[in-house]
Amino acid sequence: MALADSESARDGEDGAGEADVLVESVLVGFHERAEARALIAGLAEMHDDFKARETVMQRFSVIMDRYQAQPHLLDPHLEGMLSMLLEQIRSEQSPPLLVHLGFKFLYIISKVRGHKVFMQLFPHEVSDVQPVLDLLTRQDPKDHETWETRYMLLLWLSMTCLIPFDLSRLDGHLTSEPGLAREPIMDRILAVAKSYLTVSDKSRDATSMLVSKFVTRPDVKLKRLGDFLDWSLTTVSQADELTMEGTVVLDGVLQSLAQLFKHGKREDFLQYAPTVLQCLDQRQLPESSQAMLRKLGVKLVQRLGLTFLKPRLAKWRYQRGSRSLATNLTQSSRAEEPAEPPPDAEAPGQDEDYDIPEEIENVIEQLLGGLKDKETIVRWSAAKGIGRVTGRLPKELADEVVGSVLDCFSFQETDNAWHGGCLALAELGRRGLLLPSRLPDGKHPTPAAPSSGCALRTRLLSGSILQAWVL
Repeated sequence: MALADSESARDGEDGAGEADVLVESVLVGFHERAEARALIAGLAEMHDDFKARETVMQRFSVIMDRYQAQPHLLDPHLEGMLSMLLEQIRSEQSPPLLVHLGFKFLYIISKVRGHKVFMQLFPHEVSDVQPVLDLLTRQDPKDHETWETRYMLLLWLSMTCLIPFDLSRLDGHLTSEPGLAREPIMDRILAVAKSYLTVSDKSRDATSMLVSKFVTRPDVKLKRLGDFLDWSLTTVSQADELTMEGTVVLDGVLQSLAQLFKHGKREDFLQYAPTVLQCLDQRQLPESSQAMLRKLGVKLVQRLGLTFLKPRLAKWRYQRGSRSLATNLTQSSRAEEPAEPPPDAEAPGQDEDYDIPEEIENVIEQLLGGLKDKETIVRWSAAKGIGRVTGRLPKELADEVVGSVLDCFSFQETDNAWHGGCLALAELGRRGLLLPSRLPDGKHPTPAAPSSGCALRTRLLSGSILQAWVL
């Protein structure tokens, strides 16, 4: 009896301990804000002491890492910490070591909160363009100890590119040394972007974002878009994938092209899309040994497909019911009454009047091939591309795409093809593009010679379809 009481007491203590851990893991605010600000304020005094500098950086990183799961708790305090760090960075009395240390702290914050959110807090007035560009130009791209500085400066420069003024207006206020030709800011930024697209550190990722925001500016795309795309395609064609340097160059240029076709306007890039697709076909990225290059190739191909097709919302999509049982019952009772067709109802045959470019067949073929890739990141990107492109196709063509996806579920296919097909079906179902008439075909894949794992594959397919409809 005493033993039972002791065990129950121990179980109660364990349960209470687990509850305490659960409560402690759910944060309600930025409790270390005072300590974090104190660490930032003390950078000027200890930046030249290596041991103290490493200790402070480690402590600040530990504080920030606690909020990886709840980064939104940092939002009310981000602007204050950013202002303190930028004040030290902009000060003319700050030595280079302190400047680099400040950018390291900025990178730690952006890593936790996310660069897309954090970069929006950078000041981006007209007066910020020249200082940020000058500071970035003075950096050494080969210095591996200061890559955080270059990464954050590139993000900052990408924000300053959003100013709604023609960049040529800034050239008139620049002073140059006597006897030296003054280079326009537009050309300087493009030169910086091209140089950092070929580096081997994380600055390459920030540069692709800079390119997407800078080259799509109205004044820049009018003068430099064609030249930049020519340079990009030439670089892709000439890069040697068998070398490390060539792989890095391909990675950076493909990232920038994918970002350009994602953020740029369709009417600006439609004329270049066939040339880019032809260059990718000649490059034969699906046969590359680098998984990241194959993924970027699939990502760029799907963006090209979306450029070829007009933005439209397929009216033939499956409309699921409400998640509320009461709402569904109310709608079912009203469904018995005759209802007038909605004003935006699609007339019969309207889908067939939409012309589909010839390049779409090539795009879909490459995406279907990506579903069978041996790497998950490639299959996932291809599945998302299948869903996005199918949503802009007429019903008949979209049904053919679904049929091609279902062909992945032959027992003669590999496990990779089955997994890619499941990802594609889930994406199609999430977008309402998997119509109820196709469900029987998905439940009964094409019979073939039995092989090991057939039962597992069938359960995987059934689970994928069920998950797609539930989601």
